[in-house]
Amino acid sequence: MNKTNTPPLLEWQGLRILPGLNAVTGDEGSGKTRLLRELSQSTANALWLDLRLPEHDEHTPEQVWTELQANCPRWSAELQTDLTDALQLQDHLGKQLFMLSTGSRRKVALVGLLTSGASITCLDQPYAALDLPSVRVIKAFLSDMADHPARAWVVADYEADPDLPWASMIPL
Repeated sequence: MNKTNTPPLLEWQGLRILPGLNAVTGDEGSGKTRLLRELSQSTANALWLDLRLPEHDEHTPEQVWTELQANCPRWSAELQTDLTDALQLQDHLGKQLFMLSTGSRRKVALVGLLTSGASITCLDQPYAALDLPSVRVIKAFLSDMADHPARAWVVADYEADPDLPWASMIPL
């Protein structure tokens, strides 16, 4: 699966982050979340969010996205609208996050991450707590982005989704 002849978008702490989809896999406690968080903190134009959005309980989805957009110059308002519709978040836009289910909170964070335009987008267990139609939306988005020449999606989970075309696999 590794495209060893593809130049990396980033070499960081011995890891090669390639354009397209990069799977970070490992058991509970293996350091997947820590890797994503540290990667985003030490790399310009990389973005990771705790998908639970614990610091945003009193905010609405639109307030969360407005705050993110202020730091993301390549934010796509069109993609934000498309994903909001596809993930069926329209009925929740006026609600504060503490009123939302875990799955809906995670959808709010995923919309923010996927529309950010970040060169490196870090996704931590993106399917967790999502309904099947939403999982399909996220899979389709990632599949569509797999051949992007200048952006990378680093996806951490217990296993790499066998339905996605991974540019690299990073086992922990």
